[in-house]
Amino acid sequence: MNTETLNFTPKTLWQSLKVQDWLYATLLAAGAIFAYNQYSQYMDIYEVSFLFGAAAIFSYLGWRWKSLAKLVIGVGVISLFSISLYDGNQARATQAFLLKFLISSQSAVMWMNVLFILAMFTYWFALYKRSDFAGRVASALTWSAVLFGFVGLMVRWYESYLIAPDVGHIPISNLYEVFILFCLITSLLYLHYEDKFNTKQLGGFVLLIINAAVMFILWYRFDRGADAIQPLVPALQSYWMKIHVPANFVGYGAFSLAAMVASAYLLAKKGFLASRLPSLDVLDDVMYKSIAVGFAFFTIATILGAMWAAEAWGGYWSWDPKETWALIVWLNYAAWLHLRMVKGLRGPVLAWWALIGLLVTTFAFLGVNMFLSGLHSYGEL
Repeated sequence: MNTETLNFTPKTLWQSLKVQDWLYATLLAAGAIFAYNQYSQYMDIYEVSFLFGAAAIFSYLGWRWKSLAKLVIGVGVISLFSISLYDGNQARATQAFLLKFLISSQSAVMWMNVLFILAMFTYWFALYKRSDFAGRVASALTWSAVLFGFVGLMVRWYESYLIAPDVGHIPISNLYEVFILFCLITSLLYLHYEDKFNTKQLGGFVLLIINAAVMFILWYRFDRGADAIQPLVPALQSYWMKIHVPANFVGYGAFSLAAMVASAYLLAKKGFLASRLPSLDVLDDVMYKSIAVGFAFFTIATILGAMWAAEAWGGYWSWDPKETWALIVWLNYAAWLHLRMVKGLRGPVLAWWALIGLLVTTFAFLGVNMFLSGLHSYGEL
């Protein structure tokens, strides 16, 4: 046996970095420094921390997942190009050709919706035909949808400041905006597992829940005109929103992903599509990892929410309907993880639990706004 083989040790992340990885990190750092130089007079210490913290976090994530680095660069370049076309005038969103039909906030979000729908049908076609090529096309459509969705949110952020400086805010403050965020986060989580486990066969299942959100976005946009940018209510005018809401939706997205994988698991267990889907062990592993990630972020979001509540309302916990249902969701998945990790439970019971857990999560996310009222009623239908 070769001596070099015997002495082989895996490279650490730092050792595996290439020139393009350092260029990517340098680009993010330069962007953060530029933003700081331009807008530091409007930023407090927390926002400065978020700015440079985001650059560091996305550098690390881009090193670990090269596709994400390409997405970050693509979103940055296209968003900056779109912003340059406005020339400080919001009316150009309906005047400039590229803005009107491609990369204003509304047109980019509409492209996101269309691409997600096309991706879902392409994933199902790939599963039915066992076509690797169609699977790759479906993945490309999903990545394109995510690209347009993030461009839409970034440009919407800029547009809010064009209305008035005191109106400007990060676009995660109402149901329209957070449903877009949900689609993007859930898609990214799925694409990560697709890259890691080569599970394109699951794309059609996961895109079902994403396209349910797409249908809501379209209805909310055209029936209720909910795409209009509104000033923040006083309680939302806080730096806590910038971290609490994204962390919450990583949780929601991961739980939703787990539920759709659970549905595939239950079908495969019954022999339906079993020859086309990944093995039960892979499905079980993806379901577990999704719930573990979702639980971690949901826990962080709940803690951050309590700290935000103390600042806004003077108490960490008030048994508001949203808080109560968040606790129910947390306990549900805590019990799920306990049974799997401590008791070693596997199989259909946990798959059904994950699927039913989606109903609990959906009510906590949307049902509370529809049927209950309380301090968190910012997104009524």
